[in-house]
Amino acid sequence: MKTLIADCGATKADWLLSGGRLLRTEGFNLAQTPLPKLRAILDSVAKEVGPDVGEVHFYAAALVDTPPVNLSDWFPHASIHWYSDLIAAAHAALGHREGIAAIVGTGANTCQWDGEKVVKKVPCGGFILGDEGSAAVLGRLFLTDFLKGFVPEEIARAFRARFASDYSTLVSHVYSQPGPARYLGAYAPFLLENYAHPYVKALVDGNFRQLFERTIGQYDALPVGVVGGFGYACRNILQTLGAEYGITFSAFLPSPINGLKSYYGI
Repeated sequence: MKTLIADCGATKADWLLSGGRLLRTEGFNLAQTPLPKLRAILDSVAKEVGPDVGEVHFYAAALVDTPPVNLSDWFPHASIHWYSDLIAAAHAALGHREGIAAIVGTGANTCQWDGEKVVKKVPCGGFILGDEGSAAVLGRLFLTDFLKGFVPEEIARAFRARFASDYSTLVSHVYSQPGPARYLGAYAPFLLENYAHPYVKALVDGNFRQLFERTIGQYDALPVGVVGGFGYACRNILQTLGAEYGITFSAFLPSPINGLKSYYGI
């Protein structure tokens, strides 16, 4: 019987089978994705991996007390284990070592890990109430400045040349369209391309300083393992700024799946 490890984020989902076979599907959020769409994704995965699955380790964003689906409907012979995406980060980046696990992607989330369990967690709050350090918050900060005329003209001009930037389009995407955090986070690559500009550097650095001061600073002084494409892309920035706060980093992973592969030894 095979083991299936699922790492499901809002943008993409990785499905790793024992033996090393990796599938990738569209991502989803357990609290927001409509059930028909979630079921369709699971239908496609179950068809691809076949019935010979004896164990499923399912890591997902927005996991609450009761999962919205019963995975036994797709994997009837398997023992099912549910985990949050934050536990995925801890297992992947820290394993059985003590440290701080930090998701730094479209969203942000952190915890203090004793090698086996979460011992402290500062609530992330989402991109409106928190998520300091995330790509979505960086996008929100930038669009706020853009709409109110605080972005230097050379950066604003480059932004207008690349993106639909009229007021109604920006506001509609944030308030009326699905996936506003993903939409805001999509501006992060543009900003990182312009990191040398003093305005952008201050915006990016300030976002990470908020992560250090408001979240990571509330934990014990332990090495930080970072998981997420945005954090991985910004690893040099994070290390430079972190040194000012006495923060050290033990790992930077673009996604959890390779770390989870090592954690389970498959």
